[in-house]
Amino acid sequence: MTVGIVGAGQLGRMLALAGYPLGLDFLCLDPSPEAPAGQVAPLLNGAFTDRALLRELARRCEVVTFDWENVPVASLEAMQRGAHAARIAPPASALACGQDRVSEKQLFTRLGIPTTRWRAVDSRAALLAAIDAVGLPGVLKTRRLGYDGKGQAVVRTRAAAERAFARLGTVPLLYEEWVPFDCEVSMIGARGARGQVVTYPLCGNAHGGGILRITCAPFGRRRWQSLAARYLKRVLAHFRYRGILTIEFFVRGDRLIANEMAPRVHNSGHWTIEGAATSQFENHLRAILGWPLGETRALGHCAMINLIGHIPPRARLLALDGVHLHDYGKQPRPRRKVGHLTIVEPTAARRDARARRLALGLAAGARIP
Repeated sequence: MTVGIVGAGQLGRMLALAGYPLGLDFLCLDPSPEAPAGQVAPLLNGAFTDRALLRELARRCEVVTFDWENVPVASLEAMQRGAHAARIAPPASALACGQDRVSEKQLFTRLGIPTTRWRAVDSRAALLAAIDAVGLPGVLKTRRLGYDGKGQAVVRTRAAAERAFARLGTVPLLYEEWVPFDCEVSMIGARGARGQVVTYPLCGNAHGGGILRITCAPFGRRRWQSLAARYLKRVLAHFRYRGILTIEFFVRGDRLIANEMAPRVHNSGHWTIEGAATSQFENHLRAILGWPLGETRALGHCAMINLIGHIPPRARLLALDGVHLHDYGKQPRPRRKVGHLTIVEPTAARRDARARRLALGLAAGARIP
């Protein structure tokens, strides 16, 4: 049985590595001949819009999924037509919603999920009106193609908003309130073919420069877990979803405020490879193939530390007891996620202390205790 993956980044790579023990084969499509998943699975090298390659992927695969939130929806829809129509999971409708911040906010509101106050912006006049309605400070974001802090700017004055609009205003934008949050969390869950749902322990996330640096799980209060799971299940049911879905939230007091959703396996779920009974990658495959979903309990108190820009000497990392290294096979580059480390500890206190030491040691280039 062959699973197709549109996109062959590190998420596609980890999907393939999770699927091989289950007896699955994989075929990826990506514009880059050096894509990470292409190092572990066959790769069709070409544009996401190449109709001939899309037809070949559909013909050779039982189900097709994707590993990047900006895959063209039209390409997936094209694969669902013709003599060799592909089954796409998660649904293209969920991907389309997640690609447009306005559609995303509208969905959250429709489903009774708290989100930020916001306005769509397509002109300087609309920006000034949005500031009047929402207030300052705020965040100006592109409606599409923003990730890892790209395509957005925090603005604290009207003059700063004007400058941000001059930089970003060639595309449709969204202006939203800046939330003075206590912390950021994400809820990851899977929905299967018959509507069964499993959710993972809540993840606590720390960002730097718009990029996820550290995730800890399980995290936070029981009420946060319950609320986040309830909100996630509403979105899963709305789309009749199949696969892994993630919603990121700001936490303020006991309130969860939805920031965005990701209709795919997620960076904040990498800890599940070593730290959960069933990884997010395996559960995604189980869900899209119609197989029973696996247990999601944590096997301890876990932390995942992203390796940004480069991977330190492997001998230094592998000498650390209980540290699991994942190298994505990418060339070093500033701000690029090239790998991650995972630790699993018996207590939250030990996890947090060790994660801090690891992160500080990586940042300083020092010997990590």
